[in-house]
Amino acid sequence: MKVLVTGGLGFIGANFIRRVLAVRPSWAVVNLDALTYAGNRANAAGLPASRHRWLRGDIADVRAVDRAMKGCELVVHFAAETHVDRSILDASQFLKTNVIGTQVLLDAALRHKVRRFLHVSTDEVYGSVPKGFSKETDLLEPNSPYAASKAASDLLVRSYVATHRAPAIITRASNNYGPYQYPEKALPLMITNFLEDKPFPLYGDGRQVRDWLHVDDHARALLLVLEKGALGEVYNVGGSRTCENRELVRRVLRIMGKPASLVARVEDRKGHDRRYALDGAKLRRLGFRHVHDFESGLRATVAWYQANAAWWRPLKAAGGWRTYCARQYRGRR
Repeated sequence: MKVLVTGGLGFIGANFIRRVLAVRPSWAVVNLDALTYAGNRANAAGLPASRHRWLRGDIADVRAVDRAMKGCELVVHFAAETHVDRSILDASQFLKTNVIGTQVLLDAALRHKVRRFLHVSTDEVYGSVPKGFSKETDLLEPNSPYAASKAASDLLVRSYVATHRAPAIITRASNNYGPYQYPEKALPLMITNFLEDKPFPLYGDGRQVRDWLHVDDHARALLLVLEKGALGEVYNVGGSRTCENRELVRRVLRIMGKPASLVARVEDRKGHDRRYALDGAKLRRLGFRHVHDFESGLRATVAWYQANAAWWRPLKAAGGWRTYCARQYRGRR
């Protein structure tokens, strides 16, 4: 079995590839990744060259996509611009990659007659959920340019299923955490800043609620949906624990033995969603169960960043971090 994975040098894509190669010995992966700032060749270190091949290419490039998809029976589409703050500053690249890139992939999947196309999306497309849980049939109400671009790509996939009978499935996952996450995201930024005894910028009152999903659990859920999910359906992939951002910060401080003075309150993000929560009953009916509980998963994640400074220090030293963090500290309260 030959599978095309887009964005396989990113956080979730790389973890998915590792899971697939570990549990499906007859599978081979073509990894199409443009190697943008969030991609990292080190994420593929140790993968067997006989079963994993990286092709550098943009998913919005028709020729690159055709070359990568040739001979593939399955497609798992991770490649996306994902950082909300960056989308607020400039949404153009989010539209190009997340919408146009998805359209290019869908057209190629039809030409190459792939058996299954799995589009990996996010709980942010539902918008803020004051109470209860988002179901797959709920209205999409994105509140950031990033979330809007992902909602648009979800609807595009849906339209290809209805119009062209594309063999596509959509998943929407909650906040991922674990190894190899690029350190602009909240949790790895928090951990690595604390390791350097630098402050972490906490937005607003810190009472935003997020549902935390270990990336390995996400990878297992995606493989399950890829193999057994019903074509044309949407599956929520919820986490194992919800908590407020300020509670997450307290937990990490306690695990790392760091003082609360390292938390810098900053002005809240524009359009900041207050709460995400997914109803995962549909996925559970397919047979999914979490393996990683939040407390042990969080401790293991902290330990990974402690042991892998050689992986994350060059990323933080690359340059964009000083500008980004300076912007946050200007709003410090």
